[in-house]
Amino acid sequence: MRRLLVAGNWKMNASVAQTEALLSALCAAEFSCDVAVFPPFPYLAQAVQTTGNSTVRVGAQNVASESSGAFTGEVSASMLADVGCRLALVGHSERRSLYGETDAQVLEKTRQLLANGLTAVVCVGETLEQRQAGREEAVVAEQLALLLRELSNYDWRNIVLAYEPVWAIGTGETATPEQAQAMHAFIRSLLQEKDPALAAATRILYGGSVKAANAAELFAQPDIDGGLVGGASLDATEFSAICQA
Repeated sequence: MRRLLVAGNWKMNASVAQTEALLSALCAAEFSCDVAVFPPFPYLAQAVQTTGNSTVRVGAQNVASESSGAFTGEVSASMLADVGCRLALVGHSERRSLYGETDAQVLEKTRQLLANGLTAVVCVGETLEQRQAGREEAVVAEQLALLLRELSNYDWRNIVLAYEPVWAIGTGETATPEQAQAMHAFIRSLLQEKDPALAAATRILYGGSVKAANAAELFAQPDIDGGLVGGASLDATEFSAICQA
């Protein structure tokens, strides 16, 4: 049985005070799902310290595809592990569209995380134009192809997938539960082709304007194993309600 995971991507939002207040509120609550937060880099060490021995896990929003060296501005997986991070996002649509992150880079970043004992939360998803053209499955399959071909079943034990239709991120638009379930089932079928046990064990999250009002219906779908939450994760009350859902 896959345990639900609700993860909050803070994007480029936070302060020392906000980090303390939000995480203190989360740590004081009790949830029946796994909970993770992805603060910006400057607040990761503070987040790890604030969450302490709680069940809330801390992750980074990005990671370098190299292990060390002359890469100004980059942060390696070993550094993330060193400050206490447990996981990191890879291939978020904003990284792909704004910074040109490729599928090959997603693979290398995932490898770096796995080599340092971190969980990779790999994001996939299509644009509105791609969905309107009926290409959503082909796009997602292509985004996953390298990972499925190059990584072993052992590697996949520490990979979580997050399906985020780009047209539903930060727009207020949300895929219907039926649309989300259909894509999640398709993704699981790709995993099934690699190994049935892998398909049964891998968690696939839904992201794209997840709110307390729609979380329960989304999470009730058989192939949706939680959510990657954006803006709503910056409000402790709203994010807690999503976790409770």
